[in-house]
This record gives sequence, structure tokens and C-alpha cells, in this order.
Amino acid sequence: MNYIFLVAGKGTRMQPLTQNYPKTLFKLNSSTTVLDQMTKMIRANDPEARIVAVTGFMHEAIEEHIHGVEFVSNPFYAVTNSLASLWFARDYLDDASIIINGDVLVSENMMKEVVASVPTRPEVLLDSSIKCDGDYNVEVIDDRVVVMSKGLKSYYGEFVGITKIDKHSIGLLKSEIDIMIHNEQYDQWYEDALIQMVFERDFALYYQDVCDYDWTEIDDVNDLLHARKIFKNSISH
Repeated sequence: MNYIFLVAGKGTRMQPLTQNYPKTLFKLNSSTTVLDQMTKMIRANDPEARIVAVTGFMHEAIEEHIHGVEFVSNPFYAVTNSLASLWFARDYLDDASIIINGDVLVSENMMKEVVASVPTRPEVLLDSSIKCDGDYNVEVIDDRVVVMSKGLKSYYGEFVGITKIDKHSIGLLKSEIDIMIHNEQYDQWYEDALIQMVFERDFALYYQDVCDYDWTEIDDVNDLLHARKIFKNSISH
């Protein structure tokens, strides 16, 4: 499978900590970064994994620190969003793919049992235990996603920042991203492409609830402390 990390952003919500330091290189201990731990867990569960990182902000630091990863650059990261970053990685959208926001950390059992398992359908990971103050949220009907948005007031759960696309569906996503880039929608999230497909093409987008697992997306200092606890629990087992 392909694992595509989107790590081009500047992490403006955590400035000044991220003024000269990308979130994906935040330290979990004296030597291990967020991206180190995620790639290590992927390799442990999927030795044949093809891991790609789309860089932008401080790309030299990331490329120097992380090994065993293929890099793609989004040179327009400062004026685009994750849709453009995924478009730059479009050559890797050729097989079952796991798309991961670069500031996400999951527990080892979540990686083994959920993230690194081969997708048989297109699905997003969500946490139904988060019913308020979610960052990017998902509403569902039965087993399908109907909308994802930052503006949802009522929703089923918070998006975890990980999307799993099976081999058949990946070409559909790639085509939708191409259309949106052609229409100059550079400032959109890549998840918006999925929702466009749901609205306009009745695309069946499913979800997997990970409320029983430990994970975090690092948007503030409290999230970073949570990430360090997840990592500590992983290495103690």
C-alpha cells in the first residue's frame, strides 16, 4: 500500500512553537519525532509499504531528518491547502492508499488493527466519542458519510485525519482532485474532493469509528502532551 503523509503546512495555530519548526518533527522523546514514530509503526506492520511525504514548509529539515521515505514537494504550500499537496503526489495515487495528516499520532494497536489494514472500500476514520469542540467533523447516515466540515454544529464524530482508499476508488479520487485543481480550487482541503464526490456523484464514502483507540492530532500544546503519553505507553508495552 501507499501511505501519503501531508506535511507541507506551517502549523500556524501553534505559533510561535512552529515558527521555525514543523509539527511533524515535534519530539516525543529525546530522539523520536511524530513522523519517526508513525513511519516506524507502518514498517512494523506493513514491511512492503511505500511511504511518501508531501513537504513544503521547512522541507529541508524534514527531508534531512526522516529516512526511508519518498518526498514530494508542494512549492506553493504558503498559498494552497491539502488538495494541492495531494495533487503533487498524484503519481502515487495508483494503488490502495492511506492518506495521513502529518500531525497525527496513533497508538500501536490502532496502527496494527486499523490504519495498516488493507482497505476494501473508501473510508474515513472518525472518533464518535468527540461530540463537541471537534476540529473537522463528520456526519453520517447509517454506514455512510454524508458531509465533512469544520462548520458542522451537530455531527457523529470528529475526523481523525486519516483516510483509507481502496485500489478501485483511488482513481476516482485522483480524477476529482484533477478537476478541482483545473478549476483553481487550490485552497481546498483534499477531504472536500471526497465530499464533492458524495454530493455530485453519489460516491459511497464509509467510516470506521476508532473511539476505542488512543490517537491525537496535534493542534495545541495539550495535544502534544497527549502525543507523548501515547508514545510512552507504546514503548512501555
